[in-house]
Amino acid sequence: MQDPFGRSVSYLRVSVTDRCDFRCVYCMAEDMSFLPKAEVLSLEELDRLCGAFIRMGVRKLRLTGGEPLVRRGIMTLIDSLGRRLQTGELDELTLTTNGSQLEKYAAGLAAAGVRRVNVSLDTLRADRFTELTRWGKLDKVMAGLQAAKATGLQVKINAVALRGVNEDEFDDLIAWCGDEGFDLVLIEVMPMGEIGDSARLDQYLPLSMARARIQQKWTLDETDYRTGGPARYYTVRETGRRLGFITPLTHNFCESCNRVRLTCTGTLFMCLGQNDAADLRTPLRSSEGDAALEEAIRAAIARKPKGHDFVIDRRRAPAAVPRHMSVTGG
Repeated sequence: MQDPFGRSVSYLRVSVTDRCDFRCVYCMAEDMSFLPKAEVLSLEELDRLCGAFIRMGVRKLRLTGGEPLVRRGIMTLIDSLGRRLQTGELDELTLTTNGSQLEKYAAGLAAAGVRRVNVSLDTLRADRFTELTRWGKLDKVMAGLQAAKATGLQVKINAVALRGVNEDEFDDLIAWCGDEGFDLVLIEVMPMGEIGDSARLDQYLPLSMARARIQQKWTLDETDYRTGGPARYYTVRETGRRLGFITPLTHNFCESCNRVRLTCTGTLFMCLGQNDAADLRTPLRSSEGDAALEEAIRAAIARKPKGHDFVIDRRRAPAAVPRHMSVTGG
């Protein structure tokens, strides 16, 4: 599949649920309203949709949420998709998780063919972790990370850079990831969801500033390593581990975008930072065959925009995209 700008779309991120057992302050409101069950695709429907994308050229799948591992019966979907790794239809199946359920599921993920997971972790301080996630417990996530290591899963830590909140921990995170054998990616706050505009503005920390501070202590060697996502990586010479930066505001990474995002309702977003979307649930449910579904996918890819328009600016107070990150899939 090629978009109007000649980019090959080979990477699908699938949100399997909008629900989560955390309420991270930059991702969700504390009193979130979740979707009624009738609007959410069944696991069988998600499997069928993924199969259509794979037939049309998707080689990499990432399952997201909400928190994907809180979806009841999720391993049936993961096992089914894992079989496509064995047949060679799919190159990689990965997962983004908050880590709360990893202790329970790590062995099953590895057995299904998952080789690496992204774990969202913004702080190593238990009190700060509870404050940021509202409901989370750091020791539970740490136990999940150890379970992932024990099963041989590669772990990448995703940390949102928050001014005045966790910017004093970047050195600690780099050192800890070096000790544990994890890679680390720092992410700029994205203007998504109505969660308090002044708070978001106060949280925003340009990663150009963060990198300059980090380089006062650590030696960052440039690398051409890529995972298919938007992060730009360096190797931390002192630890030997990778440090990535995702900078949707200070550096627009859209020129090489190969991704689309599917929500748990069957809505396809061709760009995280745009509102244009395609309804795939209707053609999916209207026929047992996939011809109409594949036609809808092709029409959606033909509308994929050149890039997003993320801006954090006090003169433009409303969020650039009103939906929460948990709706689209992280």
